[in-house]
Amino acid sequence: MLAGGLWFGLRTDKAPATPVVLLDGSTRAGAAVAGQVTLVNFWATTCSVCVSEMPQMVALFKTYQGQGFATVAVAMVYDPPASVIHYSESRQLPFDVVIDNTGAVARAWGGVEATPTSFLVNRRGEIVQRFVGAPDFAALAKSIEKLLKEV
Repeated sequence: MLAGGLWFGLRTDKAPATPVVLLDGSTRAGAAVAGQVTLVNFWATTCSVCVSEMPQMVALFKTYQGQGFATVAVAMVYDPPASVIHYSESRQLPFDVVIDNTGAVARAWGGVEATPTSFLVNRRGEIVQRFVGAPDFAALAKSIEKLLKEV
């Protein structure tokens, strides 16, 4: 489905519509938020890079949330739900958090195994960037700003 690497404007794949369950128990049709530019971040509480990048994820979300930007953090299947809940609550993560307890979400997004892996999705639900490892947050912010200007 999705090839590895980083791309922008060169290819697009539709974001999968695999149902996700948020920490509050609500269900949504997919990880990407319809009509919004969305950063979908696959992470784990046991991943040191994931934990170290989380404050930047929060800052990015807070900067653009009022402009049509959403962030969804998808915890990997091997991450104990209690750890994800504790981390999310203790750090007061301001965005949606999903526990992928069956691995279906990671499989739908191309078989995500490495953490962190993030996808940037435009308002039309197309994946326009993929990052394996921590992204360059300054470049990511520019990409988000560009996508937010698109109608």
